[in-house]
Amino acid sequence: MQQWSDYQQQNKDRFLEELLELLRIPSVSARSEHKEDMIRCAEKVKQRLQEAGAETVEIYQTGGHPLVFAEKKTNPSHPTVLVYGHYDVQPPDPLELWHSGPFEPVIKEGKLYARGSADDKGQFYMHVKALETMTKTNSLPVNIKFLIEGEEEVGSKNLADFVKGHKDLLKADVILISDTSMLSLDTPSIDVGVRGLVYIEVEVTGPNRDLHSGVYGGAVANPATILAKIIASMHDENNHITIPGFYDDIVESTPEERKEMAKRPYNEAEFKNDLGVKELWGEKGYSTNERTGIRPTLEVNGIWGGYIGEGAKTVLPSKATAKISCRLVPNQKSEKMTKLVMDHFEKMAPPYVTVKCVDLHGGDPYMTPVDSIEYRAASKAIETAFGKTPIPVRGGGSIPITALFESELNCKTVFLGFGLDSDNLHSPNEKFDLANFYKGIETIPYFHKYYAEMKK
Repeated sequence: MQQWSDYQQQNKDRFLEELLELLRIPSVSARSEHKEDMIRCAEKVKQRLQEAGAETVEIYQTGGHPLVFAEKKTNPSHPTVLVYGHYDVQPPDPLELWHSGPFEPVIKEGKLYARGSADDKGQFYMHVKALETMTKTNSLPVNIKFLIEGEEEVGSKNLADFVKGHKDLLKADVILISDTSMLSLDTPSIDVGVRGLVYIEVEVTGPNRDLHSGVYGGAVANPATILAKIIASMHDENNHITIPGFYDDIVESTPEERKEMAKRPYNEAEFKNDLGVKELWGEKGYSTNERTGIRPTLEVNGIWGGYIGEGAKTVLPSKATAKISCRLVPNQKSEKMTKLVMDHFEKMAPPYVTVKCVDLHGGDPYMTPVDSIEYRAASKAIETAFGKTPIPVRGGGSIPITALFESELNCKTVFLGFGLDSDNLHSPNEKFDLANFYKGIETIPYFHKYYAEMKK
């Protein structure tokens, strides 16, 4: 609509400046020293939602970091859309690999570099500016609610309790999330599903203290060696996960779905060059796109033990620790799979060490039906803004709260992401293309328009 386009064009510089202000706040939920930054960021989100036209905006305290709820009512007969996002970000480490400060936003060649630029401040902020566009032009066709939390990057530890305790407050017809990616502006796509997650920490303990590796080496088991052996044993020569029962509940993708996935644009040489690797690795019998979308995984996210400082110290460590995550696909359940993986680690422990596993967080996989009103409204919105019908794809990441949203609020989620796989999420030099940011603000109002029309 021309009035939307005119308003957005007139205010695009201000939209960007507001996002830069948000990105300067180091809202790292995983670190206690950023507690005050989390509060400050929640307050800024509240302020921007109020300015955008939300009538009710409240900060709710949780057992951890606060969350922000906002609402704008138009008409009881209109459908209600609940927008979910998160203002917390990943730790920026390793700092030495950033070409600019992670919380000092820099724009280079049309790309905005900062921690949280794509995950998820830049993406949820598109919805705030879309709301402003519609309220300032008196054209909001739905009732709209916002739920912006501060603990997504640490597993949404308190969000489940909040959702269960505030069902009436959060009642909606559809949940809209922009925390995913698309193939490109030239080849738009929509994630029709995200994988689930298991995240555990494994600690292997041998002797009761660190030992001199000359005096005791060869006589006492090294926990770091044992941990490495256990982890290595969990993939076979075909890179298939060896944990008994790991694949039991999987709903295999049909040949038709795999055929459709193969139509997705993919250049293996560019993929390898971007990552700086000579060859790719993965489960035999599946393409790269399938390995990162329709197949489960088991990965080491961190591993340490013994002396890791500068220089040499000949030590046999008392403990070795690893963080392990698994991505899950339908119909693997996070709770069941977490127990399966932890039990296997403990079972694999030889008698000369002990193994302790801790469940950090997880979530179930989620799929959006492509024949649903929610998906069709999103597809039509992208087609209107981009001039192309989006390709349905399966996302490799996880948004653990989505399955709980459906079970507790009884409504579907649609993913309307505008990031790119090359945005360096969770890595140094995270970025968000400004063209994608503005295209998101342009597209989102069309979703509300088409969803309202389809729900009549």
